[in-house]
Amino acid sequence: MQKRLRDYGMTIGSLETGPRNKITDVKGVTVGHSTIDDGDIKTGVTAIHPHGGNLFTDKVVGATYVLNGFGKAAGTLQVDELGTIETPILLTNTLSIGEVTNSLITYMLERNEEIGTTTGTVNPLVAECNDMFLNDIRSQAVKKHHVYEALSGASGEFDEGAVGAGTGMKCFGLKGGIGSSSRILSYPHGAYTLGVLVLSNFGQLEHFRMPGIGLAGEKIKAKLDDHMDEGDKGSVIIVVATDLPVESRQLKRIIKRAGVALGRTGSYMGNGSGDIFLGFSTANPVSHHSNGTLQKRETIHEDDIDQAFTAVADAAEEAILNSMLTAKTTTGREGNTLVSLAEFMDELAGNKV
Repeated sequence: MQKRLRDYGMTIGSLETGPRNKITDVKGVTVGHSTIDDGDIKTGVTAIHPHGGNLFTDKVVGATYVLNGFGKAAGTLQVDELGTIETPILLTNTLSIGEVTNSLITYMLERNEEIGTTTGTVNPLVAECNDMFLNDIRSQAVKKHHVYEALSGASGEFDEGAVGAGTGMKCFGLKGGIGSSSRILSYPHGAYTLGVLVLSNFGQLEHFRMPGIGLAGEKIKAKLDDHMDEGDKGSVIIVVATDLPVESRQLKRIIKRAGVALGRTGSYMGNGSGDIFLGFSTANPVSHHSNGTLQKRETIHEDDIDQAFTAVADAAEEAILNSMLTAKTTTGREGNTLVSLAEFMDELAGNKV
C-alpha cells in the first residue's frame, strides 16, 4: 500500500478530506493510467474523466489558468472562450502532445458520429510536463494504444507516484509524478467536494519546504553526494475537480489559488517551469445542443468562495507532497536516478516541529 502524507502524521489545513482523499471523491470523476517503464523509457499517459457519460454531448463547466506559460498544452484556448470542457483531460510528456491529442480526437470521433458531419469539431484537452531527465523523450514512445489504455482503465481507485504521465517526472530534485488530495466544503445550502490531481515536475531541492519541517530540501541535499541542481524548471499541471455549483469565471478564480501550494512547497515558478491549472465543475452540465430555451444554472454567491480558495490551496499542497512520497526511486535514461522523498521521511517526520 502506498504511504501518503497523512500516514506520517502530517496534515494540511483544517478542512476534512473525502473518503479517498483523492480527486475521485468528486462523484463521477475517474482516473486511469498507462505506464511505460522499460529501460531508458520512463513515461506514460494519465486520463481524467469528469463524468462517466458522453462529455461531448454533456459538457462540464471548465476553466484554465496559466501561472507561467512555458508549456505546450492543447485545447485551453476554447475552454477559456466557451467555459466548457468536452473531452477527458489527458496528461503526458512534452513531445507526445501531438500523438495523445490525435488519439483523443479519434477516441471522441468513435463515440460521436455527428462530430465533423452534422455538428462542429471537438476540442481535445491535453497537457504535458518534460520528463527528459529520466525518459528518452526523443523516442516518442507514447502511442495510441497507451492513450486508450489510460482512458479505458479509469476508475475511482488509482495509483499515485511514478505511474502514467508521472513515470519519469522530477519534483524538487527528487522523484515526482502523480499525486492527489480532496477537501469537503460545507455551506448552509449543502456539502460539496473539491479534489485535486497534480503532475509534479518542478522546483529546486534547496527551496523545498514541508509543513512542520521547514526547509526539508536543505536537509535532504546534505545527504545526497551527487545531487545535480538544474534550477526551478520542468512544469506542473494541476487539475481541479468539484461539484460546487460555479460558473466558469468563478472556477477560474478558484483554480488560480493552486498557485498558493506551489509557493508553500518552495517554488518561485521559474522561467523554465510551465505552471498550468485546469478545472471543471460537474454541478451544471452543459448540453451540446440548444433546446431553444433559456439556460438556468445555480451558482454560489461570491461571498461563499473563500472556502473553495482555502480548499484548493490545501489540497494542491497535499497532492504535490503525495506525488513525491508515493513515487519510488527510479533510474532511467543514461543511468540518471531520482530518489524518492519517502527515503528521508522517517528522519524528517521525527524532527517535525
